[in-house]
Amino acid sequence: MSTLVAAVRSVVTYVVVALYVAVAGPIGLAIAVPLRLKGLLYELGHIGVMLALGLAGIRYRVRGREHVPVGQAVVFCSNHQSNVDPPVLFRALHRRLHILYKAELSKLPILGTVIQVGGFIPVPREQKEAAMGAIEQAAASIRSGNSFLIFPEGTRSRTAELLPFKKGGFIMAIKAQAPIVPVAISGGRDAMRKGSAIVRPVNVDVRIGEPVPTKGLSVDDRDELITVVRERIEALLRQ
Repeated sequence: MSTLVAAVRSVVTYVVVALYVAVAGPIGLAIAVPLRLKGLLYELGHIGVMLALGLAGIRYRVRGREHVPVGQAVVFCSNHQSNVDPPVLFRALHRRLHILYKAELSKLPILGTVIQVGGFIPVPREQKEAAMGAIEQAAASIRSGNSFLIFPEGTRSRTAELLPFKKGGFIMAIKAQAPIVPVAISGGRDAMRKGSAIVRPVNVDVRIGEPVPTKGLSVDDRDELITVVRERIEALLRQ
């Protein structure tokens, strides 16, 4: 696809999604907050993500769904290569996927309120004590039955190599005694080139691996757990 066509398509995507958030967000909040219908916000979120991916031409294929435990909260742990990874995984992994996110995103108009009401957990990166409080809050949410997605690299990798894994998400899983489901996502890096806002159509591949149990582990076992999960993701990326 030519750059011009991709640029026009990108503008259309941004405009449509912005309008959708501006209209659906306030309406959803007005209904969901007083009636405690968090599920409504998730359904509206899935519609918005489907719009964005469809208009931008982002297609994805999922393999390994059979590895996701049924009726049990889990922590999905994925590598991170591109800006399209979060919306694709939001659609592909779980109908009510919770996420640890940068606290500054809470300042976004409408969307910031939606993700907070939806049960996403803000993590202040520069405040270690507050960050650990967020981990405790997320662990409690998992114990109540909510599944989470973490990107342990903390940011996008610019190469095919995994960046060092941060420990917070693994501590969260151990505290919740929830299994970690390794996920490998690839193909999205070419969707948005560095420094460009143009979104190009791509095919994304999502591979889900067998869960890694944390039952019986303590926080002292976090480094060994990280090693196992990292090896699983690397193996999925090679498939």
